[in-house]
Amino acid sequence: MRVLVTGHDGYIGTVLVPLLQASGHEVVGLDSHLYGGCTFGSPPDPIPAIRCDVRDVTADQLRGFDAVLHLAAISNDPVGDLNPETTLDLNYRGTSHLGRVAKQAGVERFVFSSSCSLYGAGGQDVLDESAAFHPVTPYGESKVLAEQALSALADDDFSPTYLRNATAYGVSPRLRGDLVVNNLTAYAFLTGEVLLKSDGTPWRPLVHIEDIARAFVASIEAERTAVHDEAFNVGRADENYRIREVAQIVEDVVPNSRVALADSAGPDLRNYRIDISKIQRHLPAFKPEWTVRAGVEELYEAYQRNGLTSEMFHGPALSRIRHVASLIEEGQLDDLLRWREMALKVG
Repeated sequence: MRVLVTGHDGYIGTVLVPLLQASGHEVVGLDSHLYGGCTFGSPPDPIPAIRCDVRDVTADQLRGFDAVLHLAAISNDPVGDLNPETTLDLNYRGTSHLGRVAKQAGVERFVFSSSCSLYGAGGQDVLDESAAFHPVTPYGESKVLAEQALSALADDDFSPTYLRNATAYGVSPRLRGDLVVNNLTAYAFLTGEVLLKSDGTPWRPLVHIEDIARAFVASIEAERTAVHDEAFNVGRADENYRIREVAQIVEDVVPNSRVALADSAGPDLRNYRIDISKIQRHLPAFKPEWTVRAGVEELYEAYQRNGLTSEMFHGPALSRIRHVASLIEEGQLDDLLRWREMALKVG
């Protein structure tokens, strides 16, 4: 298939692209390159790409593609909280626009990188895809609205699929230090403390980014009837954890480390577990391979190999919120997270 990956230069995209290529697909990227300077280790191999904000994509740019895999978004709660209206503009309205122009261009398959964060305050139940939405952040709310907008476009010619990813972890050329497994492992490596910023009681499903990428590949290779206008929780049945259990795994893996509570540690409203039996039924080709323990081992080795320092970890390269805030402060981004130079060119 000829596949367009939006956000190909980001945390998940730089892992997804090689897997798509290894599966024999022709891949083109589309990215505003917001995180182009956020490299950890070796940079990703370049691929043919369109430099564009998803809010500005035209149907002409999408003609000839068999599928669009849509990852580009404000990627986490802290950045989403920076400007909630911008989060809705990019994650919801941008996704809705992309879906409309993809349909206009004749793209048949559209796979959306959604999130289990739309369950939000999910309580103690194990949630399947029919569960009610309780988002507690603008990021989670934007995923609900985006799924609904894409579903309204579904018909015989346009087939959207929604992958509700569990909380991601794992090594990437565009590593994020703000994700819980990556973050706890880095603190343990740098300070000897597995620093919990909540009280450790919330439940969270976790999934390695390579396994998220495998779900995308399985989705576009599946029969259309198996995935048409369907949502899937993406993770593993045995990978729902309380955060304190994750901290204990990190303590076990990272030598001479111990679990500690931050002074501000308290309850976290985000609390949910997921059922993944639906993706097992509909996408038997999706076979996740990673566990949290293996991911922590991978991260620890990568931190050693690349000489992670406190300056690197706390700097803009690994902190999405610091990176975005610094670009706004420098005048390179406007309040809607558009590059000012690109806006001038378009204008």
